Amino acid sequence: MSDSKTDTLSLGCVHFLCPRRPHPTFKFNALLNRFLRSILPSGLFDACISMIMVGFCGPVRDARERAREKCFQLFPCLSDPGRRTSLCLKVALVVLHIVYVGVLFLFDGDMIAKTRKEPWYTAIYLVLFVATLAQYFITSSSSPGYVIDAMRAWNETQPMINKTSSDSEQSASGRNGSLAYHPIGGHHPGRNVHGMNPTSWGTLVMNVYPPGSSSSHWTCTYCNVIQPPRAKHCHDCEKCVLQFDHHCVWLGTCIGQGNHCRFWWYIFEEAILCIWTGALYITFLKANITRHWWKDAVVILLLIVLAISVIFLLLLLLFHSYLVLTNQTTYELLRRRRNSYLRAVPERVYPFSKGICRNLYDFCWAHSSIYAIEPLPPAQELEYRARPYTCMDIVSCRCC
Repeated sequence: MSDSKTDTLSLGCVHFLCPRRPHPTFKFNALLNRFLRSILPSGLFDACISMIMVGFCGPVRDARERAREKCFQLFPCLSDPGRRTSLCLKVALVVLHIVYVGVLFLFDGDMIAKTRKEPWYTAIYLVLFVATLAQYFITSSSSPGYVIDAMRAWNETQPMINKTSSDSEQSASGRNGSLAYHPIGGHHPGRNVHGMNPTSWGTLVMNVYPPGSSSSHWTCTYCNVIQPPRAKHCHDCEKCVLQFDHHCVWLGTCIGQGNHCRFWWYIFEEAILCIWTGALYITFLKANITRHWWKDAVVILLLIVLAISVIFLLLLLLFHSYLVLTNQTTYELLRRRRNSYLRAVPERVYPFSKGICRNLYDFCWAHSSIYAIEPLPPAQELEYRARPYTCMDIVSCRCC
């Protein structure tokens, strides 16, 4: 055994820990290692180290691995590093909410007295608190709308749709609640690829792209599915997401077509809760600023963190409100020139926008199905939208 490997093994046995996690008394252990090497012959020293490694460190490591495997069997979600990180963030967020509300009720005696006189005020605050956490878990557990699920839903509805007339196709799809195809402008109907089933998912996706688009841009190189416009592969979820916005690490899921509305309502409720909690903290400081300095220090520290959170939430809320009004996503806004279907679109033109009122309606109420595919408008319509606004456009509410 070489000297470097012997040093590593001896140091690991001296402080009884894995070599990847050095003990604070590492210098003392190094001196002890040198002393033992100086008084013991080289062969005897290596043999002692090997015996210690096999006799002590081996069983400890095996016991640790067995405990880890048993934990993963009881809680399968912990075996995946991504899901484990997401679970830890969710627990941290819930604990943070409880700490803020708990400190408020523990420190503020006036709050308790006010609760006895006006219980409705505290009841409304607690209802908002519970509703925010409930909205958080609803959003985190909701599906963003995966392309593979849309493909499966489309293939399942085709046998039923083929038996009905063209007039009843839309009603059958609406009753099924699995896939809705919303054409804009009715351009390039009937396009087909040689050898492709006319009722297949590939034909449906091909018909929503403008003529001349390369089929290489439709297929995902990771999961090998045909992507409609606005879809993108998420490397965290390992799936393609319809109308991909971003992957939220705090929620542990993607934000897409299926849960973007829930995400907006969550950050709205979270912002209101943080503002209300901050106002209660400021009220406490005004009434008790000189009584207990340590309570004031804790409240001020929490208030600083809360103020940063409020600023971030308000900016995030305004940003996503702008995206909703213009029917955009974060990915489309930040990666406009990287998207093949947006490169030919003029600047300051939102190809999927139908007007502010219609965008709000579609975002909040119109999506009876999370699998709605929006085709790209023809070039003539994009050129019409690119023209500058006039007084008549403002009077006629062109933006709406």
